[in-house]
Parts: sequence; C-alpha cells; structure tokens
Amino acid sequence: MPFSIDWIIVIILVINAGSSSLKYQLIDTDEPKMLAKGLCERVGSADSYIRHGADKEERIFEQYMADHKEALEVVFNALITSERSGITSIDQIDAIGHRIVHGGNYFDSSVLIDDDVIAKITELCDLAPLHNPPALNCINVCMELAPHTPQVAVFDTSFFQSLPPSAYMYPLPYDLCMKHGIRKYGAHGTSHRYIAQRCAALMERPLEDLKIITCHLGNGCSMSAVDHGIAVDTSMGFTPLDGLMMGTRCGSVDPAIIPYLMNKEGLTAAQVNDLMNKQSGLLGVSGVSNDMRDVRKGAEAGNERCELAYDMYAHSIRKVLGQYMVEMAGVDAIVMTAGVGENCDRMRRIVFAGLQPLGIILDQEKNRAKHHGKERFISRDNSPVKIIVIPTNEEFMIAQDTLEIVQGLK
Repeated sequence: MPFSIDWIIVIILVINAGSSSLKYQLIDTDEPKMLAKGLCERVGSADSYIRHGADKEERIFEQYMADHKEALEVVFNALITSERSGITSIDQIDAIGHRIVHGGNYFDSSVLIDDDVIAKITELCDLAPLHNPPALNCINVCMELAPHTPQVAVFDTSFFQSLPPSAYMYPLPYDLCMKHGIRKYGAHGTSHRYIAQRCAALMERPLEDLKIITCHLGNGCSMSAVDHGIAVDTSMGFTPLDGLMMGTRCGSVDPAIIPYLMNKEGLTAAQVNDLMNKQSGLLGVSGVSNDMRDVRKGAEAGNERCELAYDMYAHSIRKVLGQYMVEMAGVDAIVMTAGVGENCDRMRRIVFAGLQPLGIILDQEKNRAKHHGKERFISRDNSPVKIIVIPTNEEFMIAQDTLEIVQGLK
C-alpha cells in the first residue's frame, strides 16, 4: 500500500484492542504530549460505553457499540469533536500504531502493516484468540476509514525473541515443538521494554550495563529478566496463562492436574481451559474477587481465604525473583509496575521482606508514601539493589516505534 510521506510526522493515534474493549491515545510526538485518550468498554454489549478524556476532563458516555468497527467510529468522532485533541479531521492523524499481542516467531520488532503482516497476524489468532482478532478488525477499519494513513504493528511478543533456546524451549518431543511452534513467547513485552528503559534513565546508567528484573503485576502478571538490555527470560510462556498467579489465571501448575480434573469432574479440555483462565488465581482462591484491592480488604478483615490468596500471589513473585537473580548472576534493579506493582504497598512489603542479605533493602517509609502515577525509588539509599516503581506507558512505546518506522519510509 503506497503512502504519501512528504510530511513531518506529528500526530499518532495508538490503538489497543481487547476482546471487548478498545483503549486509545492521541499523541503529539513533536512536544511530546498526550492530546487525548479514552476507553471503550463492553464492546458488543447493550451496556457499552466510552470513557473519553484525561484526568479531570474525563467524561463517560453511554454508547452502544456492536463491534470494534462501531467502537472505532465512535473514537474517531470523539477525537475530531474534542477541543483538547486539536484535530477536526481523521486526515490530520499522521500514523496509527496498533498493539498486537502475538507476533509468534515472525516478528522480532515492530513493522509497517501490509498484506503479508495481516496474513501472519491472522495465522496467529489461535495463540491469542481474545486479542489478535479484534486487533485485526481495528486494522481493517482504519484502512477503510483512513486509507492513506500508514499503520504500524507493535508486538507484545517481539521483546522476547531474544530469549536463548534454553529459556524458550519446552522439554517436550523436539519434533512436535518445531511442527506446532510450541515455545515460550511471553507477553507484556512492550511494558517490560518501556520500564527497563526508564529504569536505566532514572539510574543514570546505560541500559547495556544493567541487570534488571521487571515486574508487571496487575490482573495479568509477568516478570522478565533483562540482562544488559536483552530479555533472557520471562514468566509467561506459550500463552499468557503460564507463570505467576494472576487475577483469574492460575499461572504455573502441575500439568498432570489438567487430565486429573477432566477425569474427576467430567470436564472437557475447553472447560478446563476456561477454569484455569477465568475462574482461578486470586478469584478462585479467595472466592471474593480477582481485584487485589478487594482481596486486600478481605485479608485485613480476617478472611482466611483472602489471606491465603494474598500470600500465594506474593510467593509466586518471590520464586521468580530468586530464579532470575540466579539466571543473571545478580541484579542491579527491580522495577514494579501495573495496578498492583505501582499501588499496593502491602504486597511490595511482603515480596521484599527478609531480602536484606541479598542486597535488596526496602525503605518502609518510601514504600508507604502515596505518589500515584509518579516514578520513584522505594529502596533505601544504601541498598545495593535498587527497587523502583515506574508507571508503565505502553502507548508511548507504540507511538515511538510508529514514529521511527514511518519516518524511516522517507
């Protein structure tokens, strides 16, 4: 698809499509600054709505959106009618960047979207059935509504294409792994890449000189070992179900549990998959909620199952933390991000409790201080290993990649 490239790229729209949601940001890359952002929720449901704006200017509008095409049409209308966005036409958007969850083995970096890229993303829908299909829908809608605007795909999995075979291979029959593309792909790669770069900037050291453990902890959770700027391991695996305990996902369990449950409960493979993805984790153990805030309230009120869920969540993080310290033969910094990592001081305290002999010394006062949305050190000044809270910004990374690729067309 030919594009006119005789312009200075300034305005980029970032789109992050979920199974029933659509997040977006309009970014002025010249300053840089976020011009507008929003979220379409419950797409496909009768009670769908759009949350548009930023901070105190945020507004919520009930709006039926049957699918992602209608959601994008609503988004474009909101952007061109919003005073803050600074645009009055779709044509004023210079480029569009899409978050794509799964790029398989095809993509080790972000790419300009063309027919071949679309075909490969389509092929990988089985590995990300909740995310790749709606992302494809958004790409197609953008091609229809903004046919002369270049689009870029930014893959969650690309950051982990650098993993060595010893980390990404599974000890299954080798031929089967090769035949079916079975390997560790990881997820949240755009977030891990962003916070690793910000960690180096805050420490005022080159990323290539550091050993960093990045922790994306929210409803979905993953950790990564970033050794001198290169991802060498990550906790999510062939799918985002693997690794840490999460909001509704169980994380790593003995695989023999799957046929055992199928036999004992008369469940199908699809039913077990649903149970492990949507009924487990914090929700399954606590019986209360998949939201850490609710589980924390329950634990503090003496609910034993909430206490257990809380401790299990922390235990799963500590196990991987120790694993990555050994894999990299040390660590210079540990970064916490996402809803739990950024905001739950109690969880951070439990995770880092007793790790002083390993050079990891949490400053309790800094940890308790409320600095919502701010980058900050929460380790003691004399801690050999720095603990840093960094709010993630995947949209910024997507905009940055989009800018570089589209400018490269010149």
